[in-house]
Amino acid sequence: MAGYLSIGKIVAVHGLKGELLLKHELGKKTSLKGLQAVFIEDKKDSFIPWFIESTTIKSEEEIYLKLEGVDSREAAAKLSQKKIWLPETDFKKFASKSSPASLLGYTIIDQGQSLGQILEVIEQPHQLLCRLEIQGKEVLIPLHEDSLEKVDHRKKQVLVELPEGLLDIYLG
Repeated sequence: MAGYLSIGKIVAVHGLKGELLLKHELGKKTSLKGLQAVFIEDKKDSFIPWFIESTTIKSEEEIYLKLEGVDSREAAAKLSQKKIWLPETDFKKFASKSSPASLLGYTIIDQGQSLGQILEVIEQPHQLLCRLEIQGKEVLIPLHEDSLEKVDHRKKQVLVELPEGLLDIYLG
């Protein structure tokens, strides 16, 4: 998904007039003020823009979102559970530098060897999982105190020391 980063997903329909509840991973309270459109992946690597009518903050990580053309509960339900994407430039405006989602697009380096770009960050109670594609296969790299060495924001790199054999599980 070059150029687009996922900020979260639509988790519910709110009310009868097509409002949606967006659970985001931007790392700070935001109303997305000034943002004109969000993108929903229609088919693989094909993003459809949805123009924003209004937004209201619900909590630290949830926003009520009203999109143009979504005027009923039924129309909103069709978008439920869909991921919401932003162009990289918009993502940088709204994401907190300390949020795990800010690692999207960074390169994971294991003992000097580049493994690939982080495509998705999955938050779990005791670690983060970073989804990469290596040799066309999905690979999940855990980030926790034992494996994470350093995050270099300037170079957009995450330096790790992975347990022996972890990549063999995915790559055979």
